[in-house]
Amino acid sequence: MIEVYKFGGASSKDAEGIRNIGHILSLRPEVQLLIVVSAIGKTTNALEELVNAYVDRKENTQDILDAIKLYHENIIHDLFEDVSHPIYDDVANAFVEIEWILEEEPYDTYDYLYDQIVSVGELVSSKIVSHYLNSSGFSNKWADARSYIQTDNTYRRGKVDWEKTSDRIREQLLPVLADQYIVTQGFIGGTSENFSTTLGREGSDYSAAIFATGLGAQAVTIWKDVPGVLNADPKLFANTKKYDELSYREAIEMTYYGATVIHPKTIKPLQNHQIPLYVKPFTSPEESGTCITNTDVKVTEPAVIIKNDQILISLTTKDLSFITEEHISTIYKSFADVAIKMNVVQVSATSLSGCIDSDQRTFSSLIKRLEQGFGVKYNEGLQLITMRHYDRELLNEFTKGRTIMLEQSSRVTAQVVLK
Repeated sequence: MIEVYKFGGASSKDAEGIRNIGHILSLRPEVQLLIVVSAIGKTTNALEELVNAYVDRKENTQDILDAIKLYHENIIHDLFEDVSHPIYDDVANAFVEIEWILEEEPYDTYDYLYDQIVSVGELVSSKIVSHYLNSSGFSNKWADARSYIQTDNTYRRGKVDWEKTSDRIREQLLPVLADQYIVTQGFIGGTSENFSTTLGREGSDYSAAIFATGLGAQAVTIWKDVPGVLNADPKLFANTKKYDELSYREAIEMTYYGATVIHPKTIKPLQNHQIPLYVKPFTSPEESGTCITNTDVKVTEPAVIIKNDQILISLTTKDLSFITEEHISTIYKSFADVAIKMNVVQVSATSLSGCIDSDQRTFSSLIKRLEQGFGVKYNEGLQLITMRHYDRELLNEFTKGRTIMLEQSSRVTAQVVLK
């Protein structure tokens, strides 16, 4: 039986978490496993800060990198007392790739530099996990995901070449699993020119689905710091409820609207191959978690998804003519060209409004494009609340005493943009 396990940054944020990965593997020794590892803890955030400091020519660039290196060194020292262990050189060499980039002026595009630097987080974490598991009796082969997940040159949102990727995974990785585990990275891929790409923020879940389909796996398990898929973020709500079972369709809808427990692109390839997805707590691996399959189970508990730091853009035709299909096509192309997704859209006779995540580097480019053909106004610092299987009274509680900037609802889903 072949399965794929994905461990996120929270599950490997320290030495204890990495040791716990070994414990989880020991519970099912009979399974042939490919293990996908995210960057440790909040490393991706720190590396993003590093990229921004480098591109903006800030003086603290090296300080940020030194802090990242020290964080990983402390974990390594906790796991490997022998300072001559190969892991020390392996990790140091990985960070050298960033050092080389920082020695040059940032003449490449931001997205390209982002992928070359941020991808190192996954390379380092997977090396640490692989060495630890080997030293603990869990024989494994470290595999560079960039050699298997092949993408185009769309940096920060690489588009997967599914045929080439599936062939490589099946031909080169499947035989390895007969004898040992495989440890690889989430979030990253590679181009035909051997440049690193990333698959979109939080894309390690998607990587697990890609490897699972290539291997013909029987299941994928995502190990999280929550009991399973909950109806709301436990950091924001005290009385959350777990879904024991969800359909692929329901999971796709929830992730589309911003539920962060699973990456939005994860579900579709698994549905295509009828591979069940489990979301389980890494601190209590014996618990059932949530199972996502081709079930027809009905969801009755409202799911509340909150996205902060939103921008509401309102576009009007300059001559007050009606918003037509041609206008909408032009607007959507502008958003697509800068890879910004609209979280909610509303169209009236002479205007179109869309709510997006705040990203100042791409937002300014978007506004310049839109201003060529439309009058543009926007409000920043807003909150978007999406409620699946909504309860009107509950929704009213969220909006009480606040300014509603935009509201719309269907039979199943309600969305409100609040100030």
